Amino acid sequence: MSAMPVELERHLEEHRTELRGFCYRMLASPFDADDAVQETFIRAWRGFEAFEGRSSLRSWLYRIATNVCLDSLRSGARRARPMDLGPAGEPVLANLHERPETTWLEPIPDGLVVPGEADPAEVAVTRDSVRLALVAALQHLPARQRAALILCEVLQWKASEVAELLDTTVASVNSALQRARATLEAHPPAASESVSSMSDADRALLARYVKAFENYDIEALTAVVHEDAVQSMPPYDLWLTGRDDIFAWFLGPGIGCKGSRLVATSAANGAPAFGQYKPSASGGYEPWSLHVVELRDGRVGELTFFLSTKTLFPLFGLPPRLE
Repeated sequence: MSAMPVELERHLEEHRTELRGFCYRMLASPFDADDAVQETFIRAWRGFEAFEGRSSLRSWLYRIATNVCLDSLRSGARRARPMDLGPAGEPVLANLHERPETTWLEPIPDGLVVPGEADPAEVAVTRDSVRLALVAALQHLPARQRAALILCEVLQWKASEVAELLDTTVASVNSALQRARATLEAHPPAASESVSSMSDADRALLARYVKAFENYDIEALTAVVHEDAVQSMPPYDLWLTGRDDIFAWFLGPGIGCKGSRLVATSAANGAPAFGQYKPSASGGYEPWSLHVVELRDGRVGELTFFLSTKTLFPLFGLPPRLE
């Protein structure tokens, strides 16, 4: 390769977004993914003189990034969503528990994983491949199977290229892919529409949902939310299934959300996202959740309230409070 170390930083930066997307699918955390990319670049700097251009810079960086992610995953802990931990619960406060031992899947702004100048088809594929349900399903795979599946199925690498990257054989890669697909079939990710595929009708539906939620208008919400919708609130392990239970929560333990304001922000994992601010006793509105709304078949199919606002609101460019 002709690039000299003084030019390496520019070449590395050209690959940052796609590497972050790969590491996010592997690690299910935007913060861990950024750390992994930074470690990848550090190792690239240190090993550049020995690289000698024996493969493309992109392939070499993916090899390094894969090893960084595999090292990170050696502890065996996987990031989860509440739905991964047990059955849905009743919408009562007694069922609301935090699990300090659980490492939760975290959302990522689309802008951190979607290449800025990508064509619309590539953008759609990228958004679809970071959907919350799919990233959660990937966490059920052993780390090397996960890497093989992402490289082959998402990034469209050839099995021979993946075998070289993982220092294994094509037969081993194909076997890993077969096992990975079988596992995903046992944990199929729920379908949803990404912002890339939203129609004018979907956007109108979303606007109706936002208005109904801010007005806490249950009748209007009933018209836009699926009867079999799902709701979760990490870091609590309770999740709800069914519109009736969700609204029972809204009007019961969750009544504090009444009067909230939703501020649109960058899409999260291909889905519309909002900063939710609850009325504050001291006036104005205080941050409560990153509110991710997933649409399915013309209605709202899933609601996720990510409550870690101290880390997620800055990541999504949301203000610390509303006056």
